[in-house]
Amino acid sequence: SVMLMNEKGEVQQEVISTGSIGLDAALGIGGLPKGRIVEIYGPESSGKTTIATHVIAEAQKKGGMCAIIDAEHAFDSSYAQKLGVDVENLLISQPDYGEQALEIADRLILSGALDVVVIDSVAALVPKSELEGEMGDSKMGLHARLMSQALRKLTATIAKTNTICIFINQLREKIGVMFGNPETTTGGNALKFYASVRLDIRRTQQVKDGDEAIGNHVKVKVVKNKVIIDMGTELGIVQKSGSWYSYNNDRLGQGREGVKQLLVDNPELAAEIEAKIREKVKEMQAG
Repeated sequence: SVMLMNEKGEVQQEVISTGSIGLDAALGIGGLPKGRIVEIYGPESSGKTTIATHVIAEAQKKGGMCAIIDAEHAFDSSYAQKLGVDVENLLISQPDYGEQALEIADRLILSGALDVVVIDSVAALVPKSELEGEMGDSKMGLHARLMSQALRKLTATIAKTNTICIFINQLREKIGVMFGNPETTTGGNALKFYASVRLDIRRTQQVKDGDEAIGNHVKVKVVKNKVIIDMGTELGIVQKSGSWYSYNNDRLGQGREGVKQLLVDNPELAAEIEAKIREKVKEMQAG
């Protein structure tokens, strides 16, 4: 369908809280945006699945239905229950291979009945041909191709049904990197482009009760947040004319990608716009 932008009206971005006030504030809109793809990545045991489980719990509090595609076959229902998840009303699938996992995710999202779908994890989405082959066979690029095809298909469905699709990802190290960050996520580059929000989570220190470790302090970095530009435009804080964006009558740049890069390079400006968005959202909620 084709329409004029002003026919769509000002639609406030719906969000689901992450369960952490600090992270909701860092995201600038009060949580994870509905109808978008979110990637959560970090080292092992850093709390990736815990954040995703908190999002499920928050969605269920609002009466939403959620599903988890447990490709790692490691979902701990008793831990999820302790985090506030109603496990009796949680859909869970433990697929045998990558294509099956993504097909199930597509069908669930297409139903329009779900608020959150979590895929845990991208690294465990093994292509069928790799599973059926010999252990030492070279299967270069199959995983990346599978992710690229799936995301092309899923993006439109996710937007139409207003579902949050969370991909949990692991870190790997690139071989032979002399300069820059050697860390990379699995599954190729497609997810980096399709995700509206990317969260990098790291464990900083343990929380101890005497000598017993009872939890972890974690640091979450919002690596990518495309929603700040969209929200700013919808609320009239950022002006858009054609493909040009401006703020306080100063031109920010042309095209969304250009403005996104400008905000990455100028965190003070991004923080200023973010603060105004939060203020406006609070006013709207109060009114």
